[in-house]
Amino acid sequence: MMKKVQQYIERHQLFTANQKVLVAISGGADSVALLHILLSLGYTCEAAHCNFALRGAESDRDEAFVRRLCQQLHITLHVTRFPTAQVAAQRHISIEMAARELRYEWFEQLRAETGASVVAVAHHMDDSVETFLLNLLRGTGIGGLRGIRPRNGHIVRPLLCLSRQDITAYLERIGQPYVTDSTNLQADYTRNKIRLQLIPLMESINPSFKATVAQTAAHLDQAFAVYRQGIAQGEKRVCTPRGISITRLLEEPAPQALLFELLHPRGFNASQIDDIFHSLHGQPGKVFTSPRTRIVKDREFLLWETDTDRRPVLRMEEHDYSPDFIIPKDKNMACLDADKLTRPLHLRKWEQGDTFIPFGMKGRKRVSDYLTDRKFSLLQKEQQWVLCSGKDIAWLVGERIDERFRIDQNTSKVLCISILPPGKEDADNLAR
Repeated sequence: MMKKVQQYIERHQLFTANQKVLVAISGGADSVALLHILLSLGYTCEAAHCNFALRGAESDRDEAFVRRLCQQLHITLHVTRFPTAQVAAQRHISIEMAARELRYEWFEQLRAETGASVVAVAHHMDDSVETFLLNLLRGTGIGGLRGIRPRNGHIVRPLLCLSRQDITAYLERIGQPYVTDSTNLQADYTRNKIRLQLIPLMESINPSFKATVAQTAAHLDQAFAVYRQGIAQGEKRVCTPRGISITRLLEEPAPQALLFELLHPRGFNASQIDDIFHSLHGQPGKVFTSPRTRIVKDREFLLWETDTDRRPVLRMEEHDYSPDFIIPKDKNMACLDADKLTRPLHLRKWEQGDTFIPFGMKGRKRVSDYLTDRKFSLLQKEQQWVLCSGKDIAWLVGERIDERFRIDQNTSKVLCISILPPGKEDADNLAR
């Protein structure tokens, strides 16, 4: 078994003999075995234990066990305690997610402080099989059917080549005790239901079920490399700065699969992506949202937007007017007759029914008609701001000023207004 782990570490280039390894240890069988195996193989290790303060006396029992173990093994131990429930409430996430975020944030900080090359965690083959099944039940692309990866940045998993049974048998042989997390014996959570109910059922049909799934996941991992190359090429063909070209997408050999890989990282689930795909032949205007992105089905594009409410930052500077003044030909700048304006100016989103007199014209025009004539997409229309002088629109921001506020032969002062890049706000000169 030692040779098997050593070969796995070398095959996946997880770390080398002269590198320090920070071992995450909970006190459970898996992490205790990981620490013992790496030390027995001659690696330089330090240990890290998180007390999440979620199980009362049991959490303190685990910490005390880990302290004794590391003293016996003569290795440095780092311990931290997290107010996990409080952090979960503050971040509006589940207890499990908070615990995950806290421990990996701390692991990375500690790895840098100790000079360790990697953080070794004790996921094994059974964990990888559970992840495969969990993703299969929830719905996923090919990437989600690869199981747990041997490496993710500085996080490495040397025990993925061993089963849970291998690990417990090893600890029994060397006479090493460990602690048991009582929540792992409850079928309250989906993963525990898979572990305690689904996998035993599958093994009653195929005794080698876990090994079979692990082998399948390994094959899919190889296929995924080829698949990702095809997805990357398809992404270049269909994606534009505006969004996804519907025509180009439908010309792809597997348009629905490509759409899934483009939208799933943006927070859309499989059911939503199916709905988006089936909307491609429908009327424009349908909107789909995820926690991070909004998709609008336009005529020719699936438009995506991640920051639809960003207010433009405007700088205002007033100058004396002279005949040699040159009006910049820049749509991100407006030069208005200062004396024709009613202060303070007001910045808002345009609304249905808004009208203005576009520069160079004599009659009023609806803003909605102007934007349609300019072939604005639905998202572009929603993001259009107007700068108002009293109740009148003085500038369709980034587009066109109103004829009534133009510079003429009677102008004595010019108000120059420019759009600043995000983060460049000038509070004294911002149009409110």
